[in-house]
Amino acid sequence: MNSLGRRKVSAPRRGSLAYLPRGRATRWVGRIRYWPDVTGDPRPLAFPGFKAGMGHAVALDQRQGSLTYGKEVVIPVTVLETPPLIICGIRIYGKSNAGTRTLGEVWSTDTPKDLERLITKTKKSDNSESVQKVEKLLDKASEVRVIAATQTRMTSTGRKKPHLIEIRIGGGNAKDQYEYSKKVLGKEIKSSDVFKEGNLVDVIAITKGKGIQGPVKRWGISILHHKSRKTTRGVGSIGGWTPNFVMYSVPRAGQMGFFQRTEFNKQVLKVGENGKEATPIGGFTNYGNVNGQYMILRGSVPGPTKRLVMMRSPARVRLPLEVAPKMEYLSLETKKAG
Repeated sequence: MNSLGRRKVSAPRRGSLAYLPRGRATRWVGRIRYWPDVTGDPRPLAFPGFKAGMGHAVALDQRQGSLTYGKEVVIPVTVLETPPLIICGIRIYGKSNAGTRTLGEVWSTDTPKDLERLITKTKKSDNSESVQKVEKLLDKASEVRVIAATQTRMTSTGRKKPHLIEIRIGGGNAKDQYEYSKKVLGKEIKSSDVFKEGNLVDVIAITKGKGIQGPVKRWGISILHHKSRKTTRGVGSIGGWTPNFVMYSVPRAGQMGFFQRTEFNKQVLKVGENGKEATPIGGFTNYGNVNGQYMILRGSVPGPTKRLVMMRSPARVRLPLEVAPKMEYLSLETKKAG
């Protein structure tokens, strides 16, 4: 006979403890904490995009061994607007006993005017001195990164102030990476220069914020019987007499959402130049029209619309690599209210 009354015999914990503490992110843009090592020619390892919305596409499944191999399948997709980046600076890093530290940097003499909204630009018209200093330190450099500015005026977010992002250059040695960075300094790079159709990317973004929520919504615990003492939307016990404090693992109310999250191995289905090809009739809800360059990823992406999403070269490459499904139809119909 069950002595636990209405309670189940087993009571597994609710919710994952993997991301504790669940506190708000400090910035609106996700911070890339890890850069993978890649081979080949020097190239940027990440590219940002603005989340426009989701839709669905009909594609031909080309995965070997799949039950739907060679057949048409309907897959969810996310459309990201990816205006070109302007490379404003180069920064080199070296290793020390205290970790990685900055050795020097070079800024472009021709930076976008909107950058004044974010930082105070220097009045120097010549950067030859800083270039010479940096080139002397290349033997000590362990990695090279570029400082890139987004062109938010080209999007439908309504934002004018650019984002300033540091992106690592991968492939080759430090001197090769510096020569590549020197070539693109002051110029634009496109998303098609970084990622190709069929590539896998990791998406890093800040999730949609939901404010302070109770333990039922935040942790997924069961609602107690309506005759329970004190509360029904809480845990039956927050702990014993010892230890004489509430443990971190007890589901409690608090901040939910607006966390940084990384999702691995999202497949790039399409990289396009004309956003009208991927914009539904009437535009995306809460975003509008995608006018310029865009990318279509398979599946969902963290964050609400207009959120900046960082797409990084994959840190956990799956072998063998999957063949990208051939897109045959992209739905551009608007949702009917009802």
